[in-house]
Amino acid sequence: MRIPGGIRVRIAVALVGIVGIALGTAYLIVVPSLERRLVDARLEHLEQYARQLSGDLPANRFLWPDAVDAFAVAANARVVAFDVLSRTPPALAVVADSRRGSSRDVSEDPVALRALASGRVERGRAVSDAGDVADTAVPLGEDAVLLFQAPLADSLATVRLVERRLLVATAFALALALVLGLTAAGMFANRLRRLEVAAERIAGGDFEHPIVDAGDDEIGQLARTFDQMRVQLARLDAARKAFVANASHELRTPLFSLAGFLELLADEELDEETRREFVATMQGQVERLAKLSADLLDLSRVDAGQLVVERKPLELGQVARVLAGELEHVAAAAGQELETDIEGEAWCLADEKRVVQVGTALVMNAIVHTPPGTHVRLRVRRRDGRAQLAVEDDGPGIPEAHREAIFERFYRVEGERASGSGLGLAIARELARLLDGDVRLESAPGRTVFTLDLPAASPPFSRENGRALPSESRR
Repeated sequence: MRIPGGIRVRIAVALVGIVGIALGTAYLIVVPSLERRLVDARLEHLEQYARQLSGDLPANRFLWPDAVDAFAVAANARVVAFDVLSRTPPALAVVADSRRGSSRDVSEDPVALRALASGRVERGRAVSDAGDVADTAVPLGEDAVLLFQAPLADSLATVRLVERRLLVATAFALALALVLGLTAAGMFANRLRRLEVAAERIAGGDFEHPIVDAGDDEIGQLARTFDQMRVQLARLDAARKAFVANASHELRTPLFSLAGFLELLADEELDEETRREFVATMQGQVERLAKLSADLLDLSRVDAGQLVVERKPLELGQVARVLAGELEHVAAAAGQELETDIEGEAWCLADEKRVVQVGTALVMNAIVHTPPGTHVRLRVRRRDGRAQLAVEDDGPGIPEAHREAIFERFYRVEGERASGSGLGLAIARELARLLDGDVRLESAPGRTVFTLDLPAASPPFSRENGRALPSESRR
């Protein structure tokens, strides 16, 4: 059943329920325990007097009335002397009773009959004409039973007083819990409502207003987390908008270029050399479009968890040589020098295709974002159980404010050398983490290092000569 009033009423009802259960449990424990203790204390008191006085009962039954009167005064209780009529079945007859009047109410007293049957002192709680009473019966040989009986009205009155006060306290506590619960729950509900409004505002695309909650509790922590999410979403939204503009430009430029060249090829009389230049330019634009679409496809696969990587032993020195061979002409065309520095073998467990893709992205990033005359080095080494492929350049460095942001999707450092879609480094780090590694950045003026860090692995061995096989000869 749905409780009306939302979380405010639910918290208040829960608090009242907890207080009610706690006080109800206390009531069920305290009241019966107190009543039992008071009754037991009265029975012990009677038993003490019964054992002391029963031995003074005269043998002459004619003297019993005076004796029971004296016993009654001493024990502050009603005293009844029984003569045994029969043991099987137990039957008693009242001979003397300290209370004047009828003794019919004790003629078949269960405690006295039990004492006759057992032959020992018995005690218990019974109900008589006077209400609840405490009974103690002492058998006197085979011929008599002496019963001491005291009302429990005073003891039970104390219990009833405690019971009434406990009920009043319970009612007051429940009312107070309801008021405090509604007040406190209202405060929490208002704070949650503010978070709800902020979430709706963020869902609507408004990232400008900060989410503020001064509390140090879980709701305050939730508000701070929400605000961090707002900042991240604002940054992502700004990056998305920038990417849309950049992607539009990146797509529009080659498409317009292709359209123009196609129109010229179709309408103009061109010589063979000019035609070849146009075709080469068009091929470059197609490659540019293919690269952009491949980057977007890789990111979508990573996000969907559908990018599968293989893990096989791979020697990073061989990867560095392949990269240097493939990109040396690109560096030369940009006026830069591409070098390799390989410190022995560095084997890792990785996907060769993806490692080459990450290395290409790091080298191209260094070539594109550094001025002519820069030295770019591919370093391979093994450190602390890790295999590392580092791309180092002696360019101007990356400002500290951009060092983490450059790994975000769609992010580009503005400047004269900024180009591309801003996806290369983001994809590189995503691929590295899929391979249980990472891409780290160290930068200072005159030195920038991007390091691909991967788990090291043992090299495979040839049975013929016991030496590691190079990556291109592995089967």
